[in-house]
Amino acid sequence: MLVIISPAKRLDFDTPTPRAIVPKATQPEFMEDAETLVKTLRDYTPRRLTNLMGISKDLATLNQERYAAWRAPFTPDDAKPAMLAFKGDVYLGLQAGQLGTRDLNWAQKNVRILSGLHGVLRPLDLMQPYRLEMGTALKTGRGKDLYQFWDDRVTHTLNAVLEGRRSKVIVNLASNEYFGVVQPAKLAGRLLNVRFEDLNKGKYKVLSFFAKKARGMMTRYVIDKRISAPRGLLDFDYGGYYYAEAASSDDTLVFRRDGVDAPASA
Repeated sequence: MLVIISPAKRLDFDTPTPRAIVPKATQPEFMEDAETLVKTLRDYTPRRLTNLMGISKDLATLNQERYAAWRAPFTPDDAKPAMLAFKGDVYLGLQAGQLGTRDLNWAQKNVRILSGLHGVLRPLDLMQPYRLEMGTALKTGRGKDLYQFWDDRVTHTLNAVLEGRRSKVIVNLASNEYFGVVQPAKLAGRLLNVRFEDLNKGKYKVLSFFAKKARGMMTRYVIDKRISAPRGLLDFDYGGYYYAEAASSDDTLVFRRDGVDAPASA
């Protein structure tokens, strides 16, 4: 079984990587492809980056500086393991900073992070600061956007991980934007989607903030319990969620939670 999650816009490169983890760090698989994208982005002015990514001028300037400073191969001195570097809502639920060395080693084999710049990252793959969402319409020699750029590369990599495993299942805990880079018809295994619903005004709904955090919590649950088959997911209870069998199907597991107030923006 393999879990896939999304990256995050927010990053943490201030907190040092634990010393025990530094020797375990690895290089991303698609470094040459990432370098191709970085070279393309280096030609963009902050104004063009603002229009391309829909970000502020300050963020555009910051990322232009990041692309200019980007160098490969990465080292622990200038990069950080991906699972420890991302700090968005998913990672708020995951709390990777609390994982031990054995936990991260296990995650390295059983969790993958989809990435606009790197295609797919293992938890301990080093990365330098960047921002490049999968839905970005960045034109390259391979096509009009990142989905065309990555084509079936990510799917083939996921298949390679599944090869030889007893449970050939991909548990999709990624957002629609990032899962769009995966080609389900070419997957060499079963695809299992997961949906998180919260009771809101008398109805169960997918509330973005809660759902993102729940994806991280389930990833943490899988790591904590060393779950290697889908049936192990059914007992997931972190954050007050429970398995809603009647609302689930063969290809989608639904988890619900009662009595949690939605944030004002939900």
